[in-house]
Amino acid sequence: MEFGWINLFGAAIVIILLIPNIFYAIKNKDIENRCRNKIMNAIEQIGRYGCIILMWLPLFVWKFEFKSFEIFLAYLVSEGLLLFAYVFIWILYFKKRSYWKAMALAIIPTFIFLISGLALHHWLLVVCAAMFGVGHIYVTYINSR
Repeated sequence: MEFGWINLFGAAIVIILLIPNIFYAIKNKDIENRCRNKIMNAIEQIGRYGCIILMWLPLFVWKFEFKSFEIFLAYLVSEGLLLFAYVFIWILYFKKRSYWKAMALAIIPTFIFLISGLALHHWLLVVCAAMFGVGHIYVTYINSR
């Protein structure tokens, strides 16, 4: 399965990931980032925006495709299950915040981005996903203590 210039699956995944984050930001306007490590905050943001863009835009990818139907199927199933878990944990987190939920909400999108990058052989997305994961998990850990 080959894509043109835009991966609609990736764009849909990004939109689904962003919806609960937007609701959270609107509801909790006064929450402060307690992480004072500027390098980790920068790594998180570079990784975040890199992933958001690269999930749907195939920059530096010669052939933007799944190598087989089996890889495409594994991609759909794994991304679908992870998205379901992500939204479900957000619902639980909206009801009552906890450390494990915050960490799960940091880890799950990292795996979503990594799986997308690996399945599509989009190595820049894999690098951004790793950066996002390291930064986001660290910042979440600091903010959840």
